[in-house]
Order: sequence, then structure tokens, then C-alpha cells
Amino acid sequence: MDARDVILRPIITEASMYAMDDKKYTFEVNVRAKKTNIKKSVEELFDVKVDKVNVINTAPKPKRMGRYEGHTKKRKKAIVTLSADSKDIALFGDEE
Repeated sequence: MDARDVILRPIITEASMYAMDDKKYTFEVNVRAKKTNIKKSVEELFDVKVDKVNVINTAPKPKRMGRYEGHTKKRKKAIVTLSADSKDIALFGDEE
């Protein structure tokens, strides 16, 4: 898998924004990606040093829209912790 196929998008929530102060970044990743793939992809894309990777698998939930039923998609989230000597990831472009 290519690095851009592993990391799909950053997850921007209030909790994840507070975790960025501790150099923890949350990404939605490919459901087939392993921790080693995620680590290599983040290091390659953002030119940082990754200390550890935690992975959360989210099961699909049942949803209804009137009489139609379905499920949300299965997701995998990764919380990536950067090393202390690594630079920060700029998610919002130029941060001054």
C-alpha cells in the first residue's frame, strides 16, 4: 500500500485538538492497515518521528432513514504519538 492509501484523513474533534498539545494526532486510516504501515506512512508523509501508534476499530452502526435501513461503514482510527524531539504536524497549512 502507498502511504497516501494508508492515511485517509485527519480526525478533527475537540478531544483530538486538545491531544495535539501532547503531540498526539488522530487519523482515519485504511481498515486493512497495520500499526507498522501506519507508522511508516506518517513518517514518510509528514517527515516526523513516530514514538507509538494506538489503533481503534469502529464497528458499523445500524442507521435508519424513514423506512430504509442500513449501516454506517466500518472505520479504523489511529492515534499517533510523536517523539519528544520531533517537529509538530501542520494540519491547517501555515501556522504562525
